[in-house]
Amino acid sequence: MTTNDQAPASFAVHIPDAELEPEPLDPAQIVSGEPVVTGKVLWESADGTQVRGIWQITPGVVTDTEANELFVVVSGRATVAVEGGATLEIGPGDACVLREGDRTTWTVHETLRKAYHISL
Repeated sequence: MTTNDQAPASFAVHIPDAELEPEPLDPAQIVSGEPVVTGKVLWESADGTQVRGIWQITPGVVTDTEANELFVVVSGRATVAVEGGATLEIGPGDACVLREGDRTTWTVHETLRKAYHISL
């Protein structure tokens, strides 16, 4: 993680086997199952408004309020229902853009791992 205004050194990460850390879910977000979330921040801007990383969730159903995010699914499958909007079927190779404030329900069919960029 970068804590100064200088650009970080360029780097590469093999997403499928990157080690992730526990990111406990708020129990109020869990609709069904026992989903487990893990992740890793790869880079964060000095002012905290831009975050890039890897995120994973095991099967289950959870709700969320989204940030302004672009992500690419590396593995797994899920159905993301946007309240008052589209239902997105996502899997490996899919890029997805979520709008800040969207209320979503994620039905994770197979453990899903994604690389993301969030603008706060």
